[in-house]
Amino acid sequence: MDIHLLKERALAEGSPVIDSEAATFIWRGTQRVFVSGDFQDWSGEPLPLERVAPGLWARTLSLPHDAYVEYALTDAKGRRLKDPLNPLLVDNGIGGRNHFFYMPGSAPTPLGHRARGVPRGRLTRHRVETSEFAIGSSRQVVLYQPPVAGPCPLVVVLDGLDYLKLASLATVVDNLIHAQRIRPVALAFVANGGSARTVEYFCSEATRYFLLRKVLPLAHEKLPLVDERRQPGVHGVLGASLGGLMALYLGLRSPEVFGHILSQSGAFALPGEGDTNVFPLAQVPPAAPLQVWMDCGVFEQLREGNQRMLPVLTQAGHRAEYWEYNGGHSYAAWRDDVWRGLEWLFPLRSVKNSRRTGGR
Repeated sequence: MDIHLLKERALAEGSPVIDSEAATFIWRGTQRVFVSGDFQDWSGEPLPLERVAPGLWARTLSLPHDAYVEYALTDAKGRRLKDPLNPLLVDNGIGGRNHFFYMPGSAPTPLGHRARGVPRGRLTRHRVETSEFAIGSSRQVVLYQPPVAGPCPLVVVLDGLDYLKLASLATVVDNLIHAQRIRPVALAFVANGGSARTVEYFCSEATRYFLLRKVLPLAHEKLPLVDERRQPGVHGVLGASLGGLMALYLGLRSPEVFGHILSQSGAFALPGEGDTNVFPLAQVPPAAPLQVWMDCGVFEQLREGNQRMLPVLTQAGHRAEYWEYNGGHSYAAWRDDVWRGLEWLFPLRSVKNSRRTGGR
């Protein structure tokens, strides 16, 4: 690309400059900068931009046409720099903010914004005693009651406050229910344990007891729910990363309650550490088969474990589906893709279960 044209396009369009399946990051300054992001799963050495003209640096990456990408620029000492050519920033879920962009074939899901005329579900905030099952004396739980009458299944949402804020999950569900794309569901957004999150979500029996003995009774008290004793396995669990691992673990250990599992970027096998103990559990032929939806980004190291989990589940007798999206490990990517799993797991009874298009 002509350097003068590249500079003009960067000033007019912002950075990166995008052409079909190529994204060119631009930096103006005297010192070299580096870029890291979803495209390398935020691992390894940051990629250096190369000087293409005095005071102008560039780096071109080939990316899928419909990718969503988060990235950061750093100096030679690893300090983050603001990209002055890209004002788009997003909370990265771990206390910082990343720049982001969509490739030409992708866009944020419209489900993340309330459509006109869509009724709003009711959100109520509660605190439940943790007893001996979780860190701290109490834990915040936000309950979502859909804007419809009658009992419905419950979906327990791990890392619930992040899904509520960063993934706009209540709004996504409002829109899906109003469009009759899913049956109405209630949600229990359960806060994680902060610094204890890894311990709580790493196939923890204590967390399972906490959800069954504390969160589920609260939800039954406050929401009109289907009785799992009459319809075993009617409820669901949603989680991402270690939360996705814990979601599947909960289904395998308590299928009589949690029969519908939505795991996003499930950490079933950890890079450098090997498989978690959810693999042998998944191999056991079930008395009550689960409905399991898994998705994962093509840039993620967790992808391989998700790919291997699918045949393990199906060979054991579970009904399972796996979907890959062109993105990484982020709440924005999970927000844009979660509708697929919700539609697959909770279709309207009168509508055949089929994959929809145009959800983004």
